[in-house]
Amino acid sequence: MTVSAVDRDSLVTAKPAPANLFLMTNSFETGGSERQFALLAKNLSADQFQVHSGCLLRKGPFAEGLGDVPEFHLGGNLYGWRSLRARWRLSQHLRRNHVQIAHAFDFYTNLTLVPAARLARVPVVIGSHRQLGDLITPAQFRAQFAAFRWCDAVVCNSLAGANRLAAAGLSRSKLFVIGNALLADTFVTVPPALPPRPGVQRVGMVARMNARYKNHSGFLRIAARIHQQLSDIEFLLAGDGPLRHEIEQEAQSLGLGAHVTFLGDRRDIPSVLAAMDVAVLTSDSEGLSNVILEAMAAGLPVVAYDVGGNGELVNEQRGALIAAGDESGFADAVMRILADSASPSLRNQMGREARRFAQENFGLGLVLSRYVDLYDTLLQRKHVRPDVSLTQASRTARA
Repeated sequence: MTVSAVDRDSLVTAKPAPANLFLMTNSFETGGSERQFALLAKNLSADQFQVHSGCLLRKGPFAEGLGDVPEFHLGGNLYGWRSLRARWRLSQHLRRNHVQIAHAFDFYTNLTLVPAARLARVPVVIGSHRQLGDLITPAQFRAQFAAFRWCDAVVCNSLAGANRLAAAGLSRSKLFVIGNALLADTFVTVPPALPPRPGVQRVGMVARMNARYKNHSGFLRIAARIHQQLSDIEFLLAGDGPLRHEIEQEAQSLGLGAHVTFLGDRRDIPSVLAAMDVAVLTSDSEGLSNVILEAMAAGLPVVAYDVGGNGELVNEQRGALIAAGDESGFADAVMRILADSASPSLRNQMGREARRFAQENFGLGLVLSRYVDLYDTLLQRKHVRPDVSLTQASRTARA
């Protein structure tokens, strides 16, 4: 059988069928990992990937638009009977959907999806390391590390996180750094959530009030230092959680009650950031901070502690990076940026550089392309996705 030039051209330009990709998250609560999961699941091209989603707990706002996501609840114990049954159900689900890539997005899904995917003989299995590992116990770190050894790749959102795994003995060849994605809307100028007050500058932090490592207490002590020097500063805290009452009481005890505004849980973070002059982050641990990235996208200088991946985002051109725990140095850096003699030009210059940096390195299109490259590379390495067009042409010619 011969192949005409027209037929040959159509075969060469044929596209591979979409790969079956399964993405799994713990839940859809408001958080960095959950946000990145939703962005990837909703924005990958349907021409390239048939996206299937799964979760351990189907609750939270980021589930919107993802359809009826199947739930594989562990029953409160990673090693109990219900947990083992959930992994078995998950492996069967992967088989039925002919999944070719299984990608876990956080600690609990690493320990759930990775073994289930290996049991189902999924060709490409990917884990995620979206923090440093210092917020889990040594036993949890070892368990997750064992799961990573079964992976074809582990996606880290910061070089700091990748270096932590490499130092523990995971092969560098398995480690891929892909930063967090920002939607184009994040860079759009929006009206501030709070109207400007003449002569008043605002310093703010966006962080859930559910974990002490977020260090709201440190933020308040720094705010008290600044207030002693600059009385015309208003401090904003956006976020909510079980620690809020305690944090509010601490603000009162430091004499900041009238100067700290608690905004609660917000869905209009760009507008909240637009009300600030300087954004800060006092966390004791970070992977790659969405809060810092969003503040940069809003054109704000950022002051943060030098922990985790913060040093990959913040420098003296975009704000200030302070040695961990140095509250005096932190307060001084904020006041330097706010200083009357230099603040308008200095803040604007830092803000422009921050926005440019975020746009050039963390735009959604760029981050999606990095995931697509990773998925395609691993599929080809496993001979799951060869050049379909050329393979079809050669088969037809032989026939």
